[in-house]
Amino acid sequence: MIRFLSAILVIVFALPVQAGVEIKEVTSPGGIKAWLVEEPSIPFVALEVRFKGGASLDAPGKRGATNLMVGLLEEGAGDLDSQGFAEAAEALAAQFSYDVGDDTLSVSARFLTENRDAAVQLLRSSIIEPRFDPQAVERVRAQVLASIRSSEKDPDEIASRSFDALAFGEHPYGSQYAGTQESVAALTREDIIAAHDGAMARDRLFVSAVGDITAEELGFLLDDLLGELPAEGAKMPVQAELMLEGGTTVVEFDTPQSVALFGHEGIDRHDDDFFAAYVLNVILGGGGFESRLMEEVRVKRGLTYGVYSYLAPKDHAALYIGSVSSANDRIAEAVDVIRSEWAHIAKDGVTEEELAKAKALLTGAYPLRFDGNESIARIMVGMQMDDLPIDYIATRNDKVNAVTLEDVNRVASELLRPEDLHFVIVGKPEGV
Repeated sequence: MIRFLSAILVIVFALPVQAGVEIKEVTSPGGIKAWLVEEPSIPFVALEVRFKGGASLDAPGKRGATNLMVGLLEEGAGDLDSQGFAEAAEALAAQFSYDVGDDTLSVSARFLTENRDAAVQLLRSSIIEPRFDPQAVERVRAQVLASIRSSEKDPDEIASRSFDALAFGEHPYGSQYAGTQESVAALTREDIIAAHDGAMARDRLFVSAVGDITAEELGFLLDDLLGELPAEGAKMPVQAELMLEGGTTVVEFDTPQSVALFGHEGIDRHDDDFFAAYVLNVILGGGGFESRLMEEVRVKRGLTYGVYSYLAPKDHAALYIGSVSSANDRIAEAVDVIRSEWAHIAKDGVTEEELAKAKALLTGAYPLRFDGNESIARIMVGMQMDDLPIDYIATRNDKVNAVTLEDVNRVASELLRPEDLHFVIVGKPEGV
């Protein structure tokens, strides 16, 4: 059975991207909404369930509770302990995964049509009836603590943790969602249950499905799978106040190469200028070897193997972030070049040729994202969470192509503020 599923997955992921993805909005008899793409040619379904809020819903003093809870969802549910749950999923050739981030709790499932009912019942038990057995709690807690200890020796993790704390202070965004060794060690089973009830509720639910299932079948599946969730969950966090100011923070760490994370305020996903900013970032630091930062920092000066930037519009704040690594005796020069290029584009803008290349990259790469049922399901549920229209897939490249040189250069002058860039450098940088 497992080999059969693997063969199907190979076929599914090898399917060519269709010119148009026909999305249907489905409402279950119980009122749960989902987006569906029917693909009956292969007896397989990809299902994506998302809950808005994620680890930002941790109660005060309980940092890491949601992360620990999510790690326990497949460690026993209903009548099955951890081993029994794993064996049941394997026997059905069903694949489930559970994840959490600052703003989202994710549940992903893949199963064969012939095993759909049994797979959904097993998945339901993990969502509605997780056991949180004491033995499983301690085992997963130990894994989380080991991961936290490891992150404390990772320069990239140290930079991220320091940057977030400077940017957001006491807001949940200001601390790592996995928690600290102290906070995770202190979590009780009751804290885990409270995190489950707070994060997994119908008032923050988004669902998508792709594959061999009809709208009517999906409607009944949704009520069966999710209908017994609490109607309301924990209160959403407030908007985060960005506390970051221009400057440099050095975190001493014994390593021959410094890691720098840099950024300032970004742009909201729903801002009218978001697509212009998106195209701008491809030119500045998001376009690989075609980007200005890569050209100036790596190609011309050999200061790094890689440098990049990206827009980070979170649910309660927006950042414009980048990262670079360089030898301790060269990181200061890399920082200077990045600031200089940030200022250069803000003042002088980009060229028509750069704009054309960025558009070609963005529009050409977009269809490659739709490389199978699971990818399409993930994209659709992300669209819902971002409150994008159901026809976004068909219109997205048009929005990119509509960006003009005037748009990009105006946004560059407004968005790029070199004086506000803050660099967090982890290592033993010289001359900083």
